Amino acid sequence: MSHSQRKWSNNGGKKQIAIAFVVIFGLVSLMADMANEGIRSVTGTYLALLGASAVAVTFISGLSELIGYTLRIAFGVITDRTGRYWTLVFVGYGINLVVVPLLALSGDWVMAATLILIEKVGRAVRGPARDAMISHASTGVGRGWAYGVQEALSSTGGMLGPIIVMAVLLMGGSYPMGIALLTLPLMAMVVLLVIAFRMNPQPREMEGRCAVLDTRRKLPRAFWLFVLAGALIAAGYSDFPLVALHMSRYEEASDSWIPLLYALAMAADALSALVFGKAYDRRGMALLVPALAVVPIFVPMVFSSDMTLIVLGMVLYGIGFGAQESTMRAIVADMAPYCRRGSAFGYYNAAFGISWFLGSLTIGLLYDVSVAAMVAFSVAMQLAAVPVLLRVKRSYSFRPRGWSPRQQGK
Repeated sequence: MSHSQRKWSNNGGKKQIAIAFVVIFGLVSLMADMANEGIRSVTGTYLALLGASAVAVTFISGLSELIGYTLRIAFGVITDRTGRYWTLVFVGYGINLVVVPLLALSGDWVMAATLILIEKVGRAVRGPARDAMISHASTGVGRGWAYGVQEALSSTGGMLGPIIVMAVLLMGGSYPMGIALLTLPLMAMVVLLVIAFRMNPQPREMEGRCAVLDTRRKLPRAFWLFVLAGALIAAGYSDFPLVALHMSRYEEASDSWIPLLYALAMAADALSALVFGKAYDRRGMALLVPALAVVPIFVPMVFSSDMTLIVLGMVLYGIGFGAQESTMRAIVADMAPYCRRGSAFGYYNAAFGISWFLGSLTIGLLYDVSVAAMVAFSVAMQLAAVPVLLRVKRSYSFRPRGWSPRQQGK
């Protein structure tokens, strides 16, 4: 019996290590998203300063997101077939660590754009392996709670990163200085990854061993219905830049309000992720479906001209994210055979991301034609997911905690 197996043989110790492992990975996401969201908040402006046109900025942003999501399918399959979780995780996060300082040193927009695309590849490499490891660690402690903690800390990093860059600029610094400063949390991220690795070098052993045949088991039909539901939600979810553009057109919403409203949405995201995640561990999908039926109300609210409605809408906007990133990821983990978790997350995230990209493009085009038509499309796409989720709920028996992974996917 290996050292890691002996360490996990004690139930009390196993639970404590699992909780610590989940929290450490949440802190990894916090550090990584400080850098990722800090850079994302100034990507458009930085590329423009380096000489990129508006068309180039839009194309690069859309292409980078598309690449980052579609590649997750391939790396999800690689994760399951090889079982090399940590190799993929270290390579993926290592790309971040290299890209950020190079981005600060970029001399032209073509080099900067290339680095931005490479950073998205890094996300694709690590994403399925990371989510699969969290799913293994959360066995017995609650997958909803685990993904809720991960999303809450990730959202916190998403708030802190733009604030750091903004503070550098307000103190007279440059964009390269602000971006270079984001290397510091990435260095802390590497230290946390090493700690997590030493804590549990064989993450799949938390649930069992996988034979070659196990890594090729089919994903259940309910999983693909769930992927469809996620894609519909993504297609109807408005990108924040469009929301910010709309708010900037009204005198009541000054430029200073926009980052504050985004921070409010991220705070709601973090808190709701914990609430929905914990609720899922106790009651399955019982709270998720009615919540996702109510959340689309945020669309007409944030695209109104009333600041009170906009503020309330941004809270709902964040709640929707929290519900998706905690509960829906936990459902993916519970549906998939444990030897196919990487593939399941790869397929789900790819479908979600591609649908988000196409939906955002449609929403943007409709916004220029008719705000009412755009709102109707956005709400309709999100509500279309509700009957699909109800079908999933009826056709699949969820047992979020304390059941054998060998029963999954049957």
